Amino acid sequence: MKKTKVAILGNGFIASIHVESYQRFVHDAEVVAVYARDPAKARAFADQHGIAGAYSDVDTLLAECECDIIDICLPNYLHHDACLKAARAGKHIIIEKPLALTLEQADEMIAVCKQHGRKLMYAEELCFAPKYERVKALVEAGAFGKLHMIKQAEKHSGPHSAWFYQPDCAGGGVMMDMGCHGLAWMRWILGGNPKIKSVYSTMQTVMHDTPAEDHCITIVEFENGVTGVCENSWAKHGGMDDHIEVYGDKGVSYADLFRGNAALTYALDGYDYAMEKAGSSKGWTFTVFEEAFNQGYPQELMHFVDCVRNDKEPKVTGEDGRAVLEMMYAAYQSAGSGRKVELPFHANVSKPIDLWKKPV
Repeated sequence: MKKTKVAILGNGFIASIHVESYQRFVHDAEVVAVYARDPAKARAFADQHGIAGAYSDVDTLLAECECDIIDICLPNYLHHDACLKAARAGKHIIIEKPLALTLEQADEMIAVCKQHGRKLMYAEELCFAPKYERVKALVEAGAFGKLHMIKQAEKHSGPHSAWFYQPDCAGGGVMMDMGCHGLAWMRWILGGNPKIKSVYSTMQTVMHDTPAEDHCITIVEFENGVTGVCENSWAKHGGMDDHIEVYGDKGVSYADLFRGNAALTYALDGYDYAMEKAGSSKGWTFTVFEEAFNQGYPQELMHFVDCVRNDKEPKVTGEDGRAVLEMMYAAYQSAGSGRKVELPFHANVSKPIDLWKKPV
């Protein structure tokens, strides 16, 4: 059977995760090309992963590469342009979070993809993580009764690349990097498109030398009476922490994405790799296994490839990514004003963090 051909834009951490996921698990797909701005890095990434094509120009890749899907794993500020070019070249699109820097960009990306009949698939892997899927099934089965509170936390000591700390590139700080996960998870666990009353957020810069926030807490009030709490931090040492809590009048569930999928290990001198963002593997550590699978990346990409191959509606779309971006706008506005912000909300800004820290 003919495989669906994929080109990866990007050569960073998340691009490596996507390539691993395709090659190990998504057997209907083949990664045929990679793009990186530096030709040497593009070639090195391609050689490392056994990919035939290496490009340092997106336009050349789109013109020469016979692929079905463009998988965008680029810094946030490059999402909009890459998406428009790919859609106009007739390619379906998988795009890493956040969808874009601004709501105007998001709206144009959605519109152009619809105009050209291309799927815009928003890569929110928490909607595919097996442990979290199990909890969602319990919610849908009524195991917890009527929900009144949901919580998601994602914390570590900071991103892999310098651009994350630069608001002009990222649009903000930890909210743009990880808050988008929690907000998307809340919408998903509540059925996909729950109506939102208000967003309230506090933001701080507590550890890193950056004009962006590296620690924030966000509270979302939904019209169905559920309160969502999202905790995000780049100021937590010891490796990645990602967990959820679901509370109802008939039950509760706690799920930790990493610790239940790890071996408790003690190593006096350390070892090769413990888990994402763990600064050291010396002493006691949680040694994660099948990291990409347990976070939902292969399942996400298998689903998206199946959507392209069989013309199905993606579970997570560009519209979902836009809704999450609107919630992040409200969070930054709330942090800047010290008040709850009601949705729908829109502001004309060049990047979300401007709503918290006005541009100088």
